[in-house]
Amino acid sequence: MSIAFCPGYSREPFATLVANYPGRDVHPLKDFRVEWGPIFHRGRLDGTARVFIIGQDPAQHEVCVRRILVGTAGKRVHGFLKRLGMTRSYVLINTFLYSVFGQSGGTRQIKNPAITAYRNQWIKAILDSSPIDAVIAFGGLANQAWEQWLASSDAAGRPALPFEPLTHPTWPESSSKSKADHDKAIETLLKGWNAGLQRLKPIIKHPDVATPLALYGTKFTDDDLPDLPSGDLPPGLPEWMLSEESWADRQGATPDLKRRTIFMRAPASAIK
Repeated sequence: MSIAFCPGYSREPFATLVANYPGRDVHPLKDFRVEWGPIFHRGRLDGTARVFIIGQDPAQHEVCVRRILVGTAGKRVHGFLKRLGMTRSYVLINTFLYSVFGQSGGTRQIKNPAITAYRNQWIKAILDSSPIDAVIAFGGLANQAWEQWLASSDAAGRPALPFEPLTHPTWPESSSKSKADHDKAIETLLKGWNAGLQRLKPIIKHPDVATPLALYGTKFTDDDLPDLPSGDLPPGLPEWMLSEESWADRQGATPDLKRRTIFMRAPASAIK
């Protein structure tokens, strides 16, 4: 059986972009986990993307897979795209190449001119090569990243694209102190996402799958968390890396050791 996979970064200008990324000279260690390397994108770089998504920063699952938005956040985003009928024609980048270290690292660095300049090169490359119908930012920092692009010289004179700023998919987990808080946060998030779906659906003129608009309920269901397609990811990844099961965690008795340690284990289902 033929298994689809992401062909990588052979096309220009993306080949040049991944060969010339900024490192710790631009991303200070106090604010970024630079030691784990940059994670660039997920989705189509072949000129077929219609929806462009900006996320925030990669977590441990993304570090292992080398593509962005592949854990819980990625599955929730993929479910959102599914409701728009977009099962393939999308491209995603993050606000930051590296995982943010500490709660305020991203806030401190969002106006870093070198980080902004490199990110804007990616945005320009995507908009120049793909017929984007709409842009979605998941999270406040992603929203600022798009605003910084609009203020750049490369954005001047371009037609305005429909833009939808939405709550980050794992905001409920980061903001909640109890199950009740979490359930309420999920409900609030999905209410905002439903409003976004209603605005975006008429704009998407070329969906991969023609489907009527179906709004979320008050919580995520299994159907809202589809496995990511293998075509988004490097070749040879095991199927369990595409699933909902958690398989990577940061561990360590000290902040330094936890920063340097990702524990990865195949779930029990992998050998059944």
